[in-house]
Amino acid sequence: MPRPLPSLNALHAFEAAARLGSVSRAATELHVTHGAVSRHIRALEDEMGLSLFQRQGRGLALTPAGQRLRDTSTAAFAQLREACEELRQDASLAPFVLGCPVSLLARWMIPRLERLMADLPELSLHLRPQETRFDEALNGLDAALLAGEPPWPATWQVRPLARERIGPVVSPQYAQDQALVHAAPEALLDLPLLHTLSRPKAWQTWFQGVGLPGDALLLGPGYPHLYHLVEAAVGGRGAAIAPAQLVADDLASGRLIAPWGFQETAGQWVLAVPARGPSLRAEALTFWLQREFMAPS
Repeated sequence: MPRPLPSLNALHAFEAAARLGSVSRAATELHVTHGAVSRHIRALEDEMGLSLFQRQGRGLALTPAGQRLRDTSTAAFAQLREACEELRQDASLAPFVLGCPVSLLARWMIPRLERLMADLPELSLHLRPQETRFDEALNGLDAALLAGEPPWPATWQVRPLARERIGPVVSPQYAQDQALVHAAPEALLDLPLLHTLSRPKAWQTWFQGVGLPGDALLLGPGYPHLYHLVEAAVGGRGAAIAPAQLVADDLASGRLIAPWGFQETAGQWVLAVPARGPSLRAEALTFWLQREFMAPS
């Protein structure tokens, strides 16, 4: 029974000769003799039962079968070379550049940075704060960490980390002053509700999730960044709507409470990598982030 694949050495010799149009040039590229390349090609033709080259004057011309095998083998060897180069780059410990929205960076990544560096010492992470949308090529980045909704750009490979959950948070003192601790969610209808200017419909989404009319709410002050929004809530300026993961540390420390819990949205926390494909370090970071995002909040 024939082998599923011919000898890789024979394929490599054939691919070089077919791509370069010369056995001699293939021998030079592969650092072997002219005779060695010729023997590999003859062995490949014998094993496949096909003629791959035909003599044309003093040169060689590919048969239709040879043309097909050249196109396929050239693409395959190019992919192998690219993968090996990426592995070499990873091994060199070049900085791994991770783009991250400023609020996520300040409230989630930095508090976990020491643990990340201990768990993934080979990552050599460089964090790049990002205020605007990530471009479709993720230029200058090895990966981007963000929350969003599909469809994603075709130039990204997206690794889901966790579903986004949002909910109201207040300071314990504010909750006591407004009698919110044991109140139903309807109590929020009478309060100014803090929000971020980038997500003015977050409150409406949460209200609809708990069965309340979203058009009845009264929005209060809007803040440019979630970081400022959460600090305003900590300072007792009202109830803020925030993602569960980004207030997990505040809830754990008692700076904030979430009397009515969190609701899932259509959004996801994801790690996006350029379409050229994830590296081993990107895959390791994906698993680490999945574990951290799924940790109890």
